[in-house]
Amino acid sequence: MEYLVTMTTHVPDGTSGEAVDDIRAREAARTRELAAQGYVLRLWRPPLAPGEWRTLGLFAAADADELERVLASMPLRVWRSDEVKELTTHPNDPAPTSWSPHAPEGRETATEFVVTSTPTVPEGTPAKDVEEATAREAERATELAKQGHLVRLWVLPAEHGVSSSLGLWRADGDAEMRAILESLPLYPYLTTRTTKLTPHPSDPAAPGSRSLR
Repeated sequence: MEYLVTMTTHVPDGTSGEAVDDIRAREAARTRELAAQGYVLRLWRPPLAPGEWRTLGLFAAADADELERVLASMPLRVWRSDEVKELTTHPNDPAPTSWSPHAPEGRETATEFVVTSTPTVPEGTPAKDVEEATAREAERATELAKQGHLVRLWVLPAEHGVSSSLGLWRADGDAEMRAILESLPLYPYLTTRTTKLTPHPSDPAAPGSRSLR
């Protein structure tokens, strides 16, 4: 199973800089171990407000209990709260069984984004129109994956009876990401939320998975 984990850290008031540096160094070392064991797949930093300390992580584990043991083994867990979302494979996922976290040739400098797409079909829309758009969506997803834009696609747990999708994308900036989403046949029937990601120094996709700073 794959999981998206939002990790939010709150350092207790009065904690010394030396203590922070120590636990971050141990966190980086443990993250490298978990990545080598196949538990930590990717790490990113989402947009942060001043003073925020938050990380998005893509993890793999046999089940929720194993994931909890993995997260509990990370040194920063003593200061951290984790929000876990179980991910299931989307039929348009370009890499459901094996995939490389590294950018394909020509996409090394592209920005990564996560996009949540929730169905919001306008009332009165003919079912045939949505069915046709869904069929064309699969073709367009394949095209975008071959171009290096669509990396992964998952289904999120249903909320209020509605299942959203979560996509990991690469684009040369905000404008191109918008244009890509608007090119999707299902775009008129979706509400999308886009989060621009920045590299995390312990991301397993980064050369050497550098130590935290």
